[in-house]
Amino acid sequence: MTHPDSPAEALPCSARGCRTPARWALRWNNPRLHRPERRKTWLACDTHRASLGDFLGARGFLREVAPMAGSPTLEEWTRTTESQPGEREE
Repeated sequence: MTHPDSPAEALPCSARGCRTPARWALRWNNPRLHRPERRKTWLACDTHRASLGDFLGARGFLREVAPMAGSPTLEEWTRTTESQPGEREE
């Protein structure tokens, strides 16, 4: 069985028609439908991170944007946050 973080089985971006491997997790909920602690997740490649985030943000649904586990983005994000405490790109 192949590990899900391997390139052969990388999870695709959630943008319509995009098959690029996702590097970001956009966690959201609709407060009219979901309990406050519930999170749904859309995955995004670098190209669609902003547009998917804008879509969710305009509706007041976006709660968090974080790099996906196992992605090069997570390694870079971790180095950045460790070297500059309190500053995190979102």
